[in-house]
Amino acid sequence: MHPPADTPRLTFRELTRADLDFIAFLRADPEITRFYPGTYSREDSAEWIQKQLNRYKNDGYGMWLVSAIASQQPVGIVGLMTQDVDGVQEPEIGYIIHNSFWRQGLASEAALAVKGYAFDVLKKPRVISLIRPENIPSIGVAQKMGMTVEKRTMHAGIEHLVFSIRKDD
Repeated sequence: MHPPADTPRLTFRELTRADLDFIAFLRADPEITRFYPGTYSREDSAEWIQKQLNRYKNDGYGMWLVSAIASQQPVGIVGLMTQDVDGVQEPEIGYIIHNSFWRQGLASEAALAVKGYAFDVLKKPRVISLIRPENIPSIGVAQKMGMTVEKRTMHAGIEHLVFSIRKDD
């Protein structure tokens, strides 16, 4: 499977090991990861990239590198991952945008492209996003995708809201 089609401002591609510098920089920034348990080391990020490579091979999708079309500069990572939520395997749309690109609508633009890809290409009947209750910016992105809160759950030992949308919604 290929990543989603480009949007007017963004292009998507599979991650490679050569993306380690950007991914390590992104995941080590305490402002960008403030809703995560903490920051991540370069080694953690290398393992995370390998996990995405495995997802591409096993699931046909994962997190993709997102770059600005105009500059070809990476702006973040956005994609689809299978998550275990209360014993059910769910396709989750996830997104992390570098803070120098916040408040430009890029997370919403990218997430909407992934949602369309999940429904139209992968034929998923529904998608979710797991979001910490205090993560107001990510809640806004989920709402722009048309998602609503379905329930609260514990994921990775931390309380999350489960936002969801069905293809028919």
